[in-house]
Amino acid sequence: MSSKKSRLRVALVALAVAVAGLALAGPAAAATHQTPTTVTTAPQDQAPLIPVDFVDLPTSALPADSQRHEFTVTYRNASSAGQTVAPQLLVESPDAGPFLNPSDVRLERRTAHGCWEAVEVGSQTGTLFTDLSTAQRTLHAGETLTEVYRLTVLNPDAEGTVHPRVALYG
Repeated sequence: MSSKKSRLRVALVALAVAVAGLALAGPAAAATHQTPTTVTTAPQDQAPLIPVDFVDLPTSALPADSQRHEFTVTYRNASSAGQTVAPQLLVESPDAGPFLNPSDVRLERRTAHGCWEAVEVGSQTGTLFTDLSTAQRTLHAGETLTEVYRLTVLNPDAEGTVHPRVALYG
């Protein structure tokens, strides 16, 4: 009889510990949002594309006259297959400095509707640049990309080169 009582006590103690643990974990579990997970063989997120080449277009001196200047990036897909591309505008500082800051310029892009929208520029070692990942698009065979940017230099002492180019993805 004592072994039955002992097993019963152990079972009751285990049940009490489990219930107490659930009671304590309940509010903590409720406070954290848990989304259901699904298992699939297809990748959920694709790795970002990395350019395999760049097509450099003619450069020009940075116009530091506080006027708006348009720069057009044009590229034609001459291949027989679709091609992922991204237009990019670089504003390069002189090698000896002074280095440009994003606040030295205002950059806009003409939308498909003909309106101008602001474009954020990144900065690395004196080069201002537009983001490639948001500019990616697929050009079908024979299709031409035309992207028009409007650049205003806000710092009259700024010097540099405007360098349009097109990133090509493999």
